[in-house]
Amino acid sequence: QVHLVQSGGGLVQPGGSLRLSCAASGIIFSGYAMGWYRQAPGKQRELVATITSGNSTVYGDSVKGRFTISRDNAKSMVYLQMNSLKPEDTAVYFCNARRFPYDSWGQGTQVTVSS
Repeated sequence: QVHLVQSGGGLVQPGGSLRLSCAASGIIFSGYAMGWYRQAPGKQRELVATITSGNSTVYGDSVKGRFTISRDNAKSMVYLQMNSLKPEDTAVYFCNARRFPYDSWGQGTQVTVSS
């Protein structure tokens, strides 16, 4: 059974940085595509970034050039480094692990960008 535990997040001023972490257990981590998604109040969940087992990355248009996704297969961890944060980045961020037919989610962590 996949278990994803997120850490990081919180309150940051515009222009600041945060790092989210997600620890995976119960899976052969290296074989899974990992991702980060976010959901703001009243909006649908949207893609932030994904990274494949081969380290190919995809970013949502709104975060390109500001956010970086990375993974450490030895530690079964995926990270999201968020720089130049904007108020519109405020949302609950979710870690995702995917390998057909499995699709698992972390518990979510709040990121608030406000002065």
